[in-house]
Parts: sequence; C-alpha cells; structure tokens
Amino acid sequence: MKIKMKTFLMVCCEFSSCHFKILCIIVPVRLVCMCVFVCVSVCASGNLNKALTFQNIMAARTVPSAVRGFVKCFLKDSALGSRKVCSLSASCAGKGDTSRRRCSSSASACSSSSEAAAAAADVCASSETIEHYDRLVQCGSLREDAQQRHVVRQLAQLQHTLRENSNSTHLRPPPPILESKGGPGVTTADNKGGDTEAEGGHTPRPPKGFYIYGDVGTGKTMVMDLFYSHVENGHKKRVHFNGFMLDIHKRIHRRKQSLPKRTLGNMFTYDPISPVAMEISNETCLLCFDEFQVTDIADAMILKQLFETLFETGVVVVATSNRSPDDLYKNGLQRDTFLPFIDVLKNYCHTICLNSGIDYRRLDKVASGKLYYLTGEPGAEAFLDAMFEDLASTQKSVTGPRVLTVLGRDVTLGKTCGSIADCTFDELCGRPLGASDYLEMAQLFDTVFIRHVPVLTLTLKDQARRFTTLIDNFYDNKVRVVLLAAAPVDRLFIHSGGDDERDRQLLDDLGLSGEAADRLTLFTAEEEIFAFRRTVSRLVEMQTESYWMERARSRSTEHRNT
Repeated sequence: MKIKMKTFLMVCCEFSSCHFKILCIIVPVRLVCMCVFVCVSVCASGNLNKALTFQNIMAARTVPSAVRGFVKCFLKDSALGSRKVCSLSASCAGKGDTSRRRCSSSASACSSSSEAAAAAADVCASSETIEHYDRLVQCGSLREDAQQRHVVRQLAQLQHTLRENSNSTHLRPPPPILESKGGPGVTTADNKGGDTEAEGGHTPRPPKGFYIYGDVGTGKTMVMDLFYSHVENGHKKRVHFNGFMLDIHKRIHRRKQSLPKRTLGNMFTYDPISPVAMEISNETCLLCFDEFQVTDIADAMILKQLFETLFETGVVVVATSNRSPDDLYKNGLQRDTFLPFIDVLKNYCHTICLNSGIDYRRLDKVASGKLYYLTGEPGAEAFLDAMFEDLASTQKSVTGPRVLTVLGRDVTLGKTCGSIADCTFDELCGRPLGASDYLEMAQLFDTVFIRHVPVLTLTLKDQARRFTTLIDNFYDNKVRVVLLAAAPVDRLFIHSGGDDERDRQLLDDLGLSGEAADRLTLFTAEEEIFAFRRTVSRLVEMQTESYWMERARSRSTEHRNT
C-alpha cells in the first residue's frame, strides 16, 4: 500500500519523532506505514468499534511488540473524531465515588446513550461541573449526597453536549420542494439544509433536557445552577418560572397591541403563542427554570402550544420543581385541557427525582443576627426601627414613600430609603398584587422589612398565596428579609378555616356545585398548603449569614460592573 510522503509526515506529527525513529529501526518501514495509515483511517471514521477491533488485532503475537506499542500510543493520544479515545476499563463505570476517577484530562465525554442513566455512566472524561461539586464537598460547603452526585453526573453529560449545540438548524425554514416531471417533489442538492442526517435529510433531534423534582431543600436549584454556570454556550437563560411566564404574557400583550383594530368589515383571528415561542427560540437554545409550577389557569391553557414550539425549534429545557410532572396543576380548573402538556414535557425531558429526605436549608448554619421577631416580644418594634435606621444611614437617599409602576399600574410603598423598604404584611399581601409586582420590588430593593405577618389560615389563603409568591421572588433574587410575625415560622400557616362567603360566591359565578369546592385546589387551598412548606424552608435559610452575605456580594459585583 503506497502512502504519499506528505501525508506520512503529517501523520508523524501526531506522536514524538524520537518514538517513530526507534520504531523504524526495529521493524520494516512498510509495516510502520501500514499501521499509521490504518490508525489514521480509524480515527477519521470516528468509529469506536473499529478502534477496538484494530486494537485487538494489534494484540496478536504475530505483530511485533514495538508496533503494538506504537498503535496503543497513537490511539491513546490521537483524536477520535471530535472526542478523545477514553480508557475502556471498567473503572470508568465503577461504583462509589466515581467522580474522582479521571479517565482523561479532557472535559469531553465518551459515547453517550439515549437513556439518561446510561449516558451518565459513559462520562469517562473529567467534567468541570463534577469537579466543582467535588470541591464544594471537600471544602465543607456541601455534604456528600449520592442522589445529588447522580443528578450532577447526568447534567454534566448534557453540559458536554451543549458545548457545540445550536438550535439554528431547527429555526431554518424547510428546503424548497421542486416539482419534477418523473414523480413527486424532490429536494435539490443545492437547496438541502445544513446539519441534517445523512440518509433522511431530517434535522437531528436536539438533546433531551431534564425535569428535576423532589422535596423542599434537597439541592435541586443548587445542582441546576452548578450545571448552568459551566455551560459554555452564550445562548442560555436561567429564570424563575414565574418570571418567565410574566415575560410570555407581556410579549403576547405586546403582539396583540400591535395588530390593527378589528372592525365590523375586518374581522380576523390571531394566535400569538407560537410567534412568541419563536421569539424565545431565536434568543436562546437552553432554558433553565427554577420552581416549575402551574397554579394559574391562564398559564395552564397555553403551556402545551408554547413548549411544543420551543421543543420543536431545538430549545433544551432543564427545570426544578417540587411536583412530579404528573402532579402539575393537580385538581386545577379545566385540568383535562392541560394534561397533553405533561406528555409533551415527558417526551422532551428526562424526569429525575432528587429526594434524599434531607432539607439542607434547615441544617445548622450560622445565623445572621436576629432577623425573625415575634409580635409579642418586648421591644420587637423598636429593634426593627433601629435596624432600619442603621441600614438607611448607608443609603444616599432620604426616607419616604415610593411609587412603583408595574404594567401600567402604580404600586405605592409607604416607607423606603434607597434599596431598603419597610413594609407591612397588609401592604404587600393584603392588596391584589402578583408576581410582576414582587419581581419589580426584588429588582429595586436588596432588604425588605415585613411587619405584622399574621397566622395564616385557610380563610386567608389569598394572602398566603401572595406571601408564598413574594418569598419565592425575593429568595430567587437574594433579597434579604426581616420579619415581625405573630408566630414562629413553623407555626405560621395553620390548615384550618376556609369555606368563606367569597368561595361560595365564586362557586355560583362559575356555575359549579358544592362537590367542586371539595375537589378543586381553587377552593381547597391544597396548592397553598403544599407550597407553604417551601416558603417555610426558604425563610429559614434567609435568616442565615451565608444568605445575607450572598446578597451583599452580588450588590458589590453589580456596582463594579456599572
């Protein structure tokens, strides 16, 4: 077999010249050339099975040991396609703390399986995400948790896949179909799309995302944020699900406002959901959602069409939730129309349960002074007054009311000073405010005092729902809170009361029977009871020094960047 000298010299650059000279002295040059040629062919093909077969042939005694050593070295050090040829020993998929066993200095992965568990087992190369998790465990910031490590491993595989992933091919219009005389329309070679499968000409399916669910405080948000921070893709977005849906409704409203007004002679219908989804797809190929939850019927009715378009245009979704997919919008109004979305979600996302039974927010942590006061404590009001004055003294502003404009509405807070707000519970949760209002507050204030929080019963489920949304938005944006409440945080919500006059009036307005009041979460407060466990867990963490200082660090970073 003849090999051009130029090609031969280019191949020789893959290994040290000294090793090659020694090899040429020991064995005939023609045999060396043949080995090099086959090695190059195997590596260019990107076929791991061929590499294994060739290694087995080289292991035969009929091949000189020097050649076997050369081939072994070549296959080890050369690139196999776009990946490194990893060690094939079983230690890669061994049990125990496998994240510390490194099969390669590369951060890439070996061959991946279509199933998430098998894909994670095939990650032979080191991963920045896993290494970061290891460092956090070793320095004591995290406790070793087998379930967390299992999720991190699977996310690390997705992280590797997303390095070169783009949904641009999914956003392109299909190639033009030309009518031919001999039969049906065909796609010409000149018009064929870019990254398509070899035979069918179809755009390759994007990688599956992950839906991570489990009990409160088990580390779901932490592992997702760890993954997100290491994804080397500029087209990514991490957002609280409430904030995402607010943005969706704003975009829908903006599109509707831009339409010409309908008149008697110019009636038309317009569905803005798919165009809005296309907007999102053009902006990002990775969406990470914290606290994926569905409690609003307006959200429930549009999710299937919205996410179906996102998935079909190549957007990868990673989400955390306290609910399993099958329990989303459980006992919600008109849930039958929501159920198809669950099938779509399962089709495009692997489902993982992260539920170690430990609420890490409740573990012993250093408290940041006293931040939770009881109304009955002597001098509690005076303590809050003094703390507010102390924090206000660092602000370049005067104390006074402030008007926030949210979606065209004015929301007035009676006592603010710069980035500090001193509010009452009734001021924040007694009025018809929602996630958009609380998100605006979270972006303007880094510390909020909440005074006179009552014991929340089922009679006050509207206020409890708003309080949960308020804390979700504050927690996600690292807003520090100081509370004055009527009961300790564990006894702040009592599952009693309910069945008030407003519920009966609402049943009549909706034309529902009394049986619906016993079943629908709109009346049973089941969703509020479920969500309040998360609120309590977060309030506990929000009193720690690490949480308090995290906001201080983020504010200093913002100032440096401006």
